[in-house]
Amino acid sequence: MSNLQQWSYAECSARERLAALVDAGSFREFLPPSARQTSPHLEQLGVPCSFDDGIAVGEATLGGHRILVAAQEGEFMGGGVGEVHGAKLTGLLQRALRDKPAAVVVLAESGGVRLHEANAGLIGVSEVMRAVLNVRAAGIPVIFAIGGRNGCFGGMGIVARCADHIIMSDVGRLAMSGPEVIEASHGVEEYDAKDKALVWRSSGGKHRYLLGDCDVLVDDEVAEFKQALLNALQNQVSKPLTLEALEQEHAQLQNRAHLVSLKMDPVEVWRLMGYENPEGIPDAEVADVRAAANHQRRA
Repeated sequence: MSNLQQWSYAECSARERLAALVDAGSFREFLPPSARQTSPHLEQLGVPCSFDDGIAVGEATLGGHRILVAAQEGEFMGGGVGEVHGAKLTGLLQRALRDKPAAVVVLAESGGVRLHEANAGLIGVSEVMRAVLNVRAAGIPVIFAIGGRNGCFGGMGIVARCADHIIMSDVGRLAMSGPEVIEASHGVEEYDAKDKALVWRSSGGKHRYLLGDCDVLVDDEVAEFKQALLNALQNQVSKPLTLEALEQEHAQLQNRAHLVSLKMDPVEVWRLMGYENPEGIPDAEVADVRAAANHQRRA
């Protein structure tokens, strides 16, 4: 397991991440693959199924803290949310209201709702969103870790921003719409999904951290994600769901909207925010980006 701790988080499967992040031998899965809770929609369409429908959910301990945890499998349909996938995540969150764990941890990797399941997937995401807010209202923190190769887009991107605390790696991505979706809707002139440098500048972990859309930025290492999760549990990262907090966030978004244009390159956004040498941020070390952000926020 010590070797797994040194692995790239992005290159691990959902179950490898679970095995490496929680206390050894503590994970107990609900509805494991042996239960064969597969998608009825994929079967009707003749599309191959996964016996866990692309998500593992269960209970474990992390640093001795009792948690409920879910891990999305990006290798199965890009981590897409369907009816069963969404129901498993919703059920886990609802269980938190009964069991009162220290936190609910979601290892998110998803391109959004499965097109194969359409409305069933959309309903599933809406139920997950409501469950997240109910758990937060009960004072139980919901923590998202984002660092998979498929990013966290679509419905799950929205769900992530409903959470108390987001941990991202520099290779992780978070946005409402994925690059291919934007290009398909508005054309390559608007957004070139093949321009990987642009994609990571505009949705990657460094950009989200500098904008304040994620709370912690880490390197692409399993050990760093684990330490960030332990810190979150120890620091009680639950954020109250109040009207005042919502109005503060809306004010921040309004200020951001006045500051930047939707067509502005992130480098120009960083310049307007006051960061020195914004051109060097994409290639900068994570520690240097964190230091620059801390300096800017104190200024």
